[in-house]
Amino acid sequence: MKQIQAYIKPHKLSAVTRAFHHIEGLTGVSICDMKGFGRSRAQDVPHSFTEDLVDYVAVVKIETVVEDSMVDEIIEIIQREAHTGLRGDGKIYVTPVLDAVRVSSGERGDDAV
Repeated sequence: MKQIQAYIKPHKLSAVTRAFHHIEGLTGVSICDMKGFGRSRAQDVPHSFTEDLVDYVAVVKIETVVEDSMVDEIIEIIQREAHTGLRGDGKIYVTPVLDAVRVSSGERGDDAV
């Protein structure tokens, strides 16, 4: 199993989500509204806001845990649907998941996802 975390521009979320609905076997996705900054430190970004004298940019974090065989498809969809061609389109991180436990039933591993 792998966990995929993607940070994208908020206005691209609907396109990514619509594409996810066509993936056979995708069991779920979590989405968080966040703020942060990257290499550009939010310079010259029209949608930034100031808090504590630091400029942040609004981003959306998408998280999912999938079977190893699904990773490339998920990454390709995020890249295609979140791409604008402008600086700050986002990042995708993939990490191994050692175990998963479904709280309601006690199922473990792939069955818990």
